[in-house]
Amino acid sequence: MNELLDYQYVVYELCGEKYAIKINEVYEIIRLKKITYLYNSKSYLEGIINLRGKIVPVINIHRILGLENYSDTKSTRIVILRFNDELIGTIVDRVIQVAKFSDIQPTPETVDEIDGNYFEGLGITQDGEVIAIMKVDKLLNAEY
Repeated sequence: MNELLDYQYVVYELCGEKYAIKINEVYEIIRLKKITYLYNSKSYLEGIINLRGKIVPVINIHRILGLENYSDTKSTRIVILRFNDELIGTIVDRVIQVAKFSDIQPTPETVDEIDGNYFEGLGITQDGEVIAIMKVDKLLNAEY
């Protein structure tokens, strides 16, 4: 767990709850843009976007985690992640900040009623706020 303290994290919101991912797993954060729907695709695949000439699949992590679907607001973002030498977009309700954690605790069996296997740990901020740290590889390997 202590090696997780060395990272900075992008903190974002899904359905009113805060989550984090390691900043080195993030390629770019963009505003929600037109997503081209793919017929006969998996339910979690929202579609594809054109990112400066590169086709990037966009997944809906709300669906993967069993959360209520996102709303298209001014704050909605696509977080482009690096995964196995590919880029994959994930839709989040809003990006809040880049943060470091003062402590990281082990993940319980469930976090906000979500399977704890999707998380690396619980990051504790200087203010004592607890934020679940997503395991990007687990999240994307499970569904992509």
